[in-house]
Amino acid sequence: MADSPHLASRTWPEVPRGLLLVPLGSTEQHGPHLPLSTDTFIAAAVADDLATRWRERGRAVIVAPPFVFGASGEHQGFAGTVSLGTAALAFALLEIGRSSSEWAERIVFVNGHGGNLEALRDAVPTLRSEGRDAAWLPCALERGADAHAGFDETSLMLHLWPAHVRLDLAEPGATAPIAELLPRLRTEGVKGVAPNGVLGDPSGASAEHGARLFAGLSDAAWRRLSTGTIADSGCLTPGPVG
Repeated sequence: MADSPHLASRTWPEVPRGLLLVPLGSTEQHGPHLPLSTDTFIAAAVADDLATRWRERGRAVIVAPPFVFGASGEHQGFAGTVSLGTAALAFALLEIGRSSSEWAERIVFVNGHGGNLEALRDAVPTLRSEGRDAAWLPCALERGADAHAGFDETSLMLHLWPAHVRLDLAEPGATAPIAELLPRLRTEGVKGVAPNGVLGDPSGASAEHGARLFAGLSDAAWRRLSTGTIADSGCLTPGPVG
C-alpha cells in the first residue's frame, strides 16, 4: 500500500521523511442526527485533500490516523461524549509531536474541533521551542448562529458521509446567535442551553451546500499550508492571495 497517503496502511520502510498531517477531532454529541465522529471525519477529509495537493507538487506526505478524542467538556451530559480535557490533550499532542519528529520532517495538526484550540496553542509552541518543525491549522467552520450540528455541519456530512446522517431525526435546537448563547454555554454547557445538543437549525441542509463548504474549507487550509507563516500560537496563517 505504498501508494496510499495513510500511515496506518504502510510498513515502516514505506514511510517517507516529509510532511506528516495529523487530523485532530473529537468524540462528542452532534445532535440526534449526526455521528459523534463528525469533527474527526471533517478533519480527516481535509487532511486527505491536503495530502493529495501536496503529492501533486511531487512532495512527500503521510496522513496519520485521526486523533479522535479532544477537549469537549461543554458536551458532557450527552451519552457517547468522551473528553480528554485541555491539559491531557496538550500533553498527548506534545508526545505525538516529539515521537513523530524522529522521522517526519514537519508535523501539521489539522484541527476540526474548536474546543481543541487551547491545547494546540500550548503544545505546538512548546514543540517549536524544542526545535521541531510543528504547526497547526484550523478546518472548523466559522462560528456563528449555526454553531453546532446545524445547517452547515449537517450539509458537510451529507456531502462527505451521507450514510451516517439521520435526517429523519434532525430538528432545530437553540437558534439564537452564538454570541447571545455564550454566557449560558460557559456556565451550563450545551445541554443546559440545547437539550437536543443542536446549536442552530439543520432544516434544509443539502449535500450541494456541503460540497461548497468543503471546497472552501479545503482551499483555506491549503492556502495556510502552502503559503502560510507560523504565528506565535503555532497556527499557520495564510499568505497573500496570488
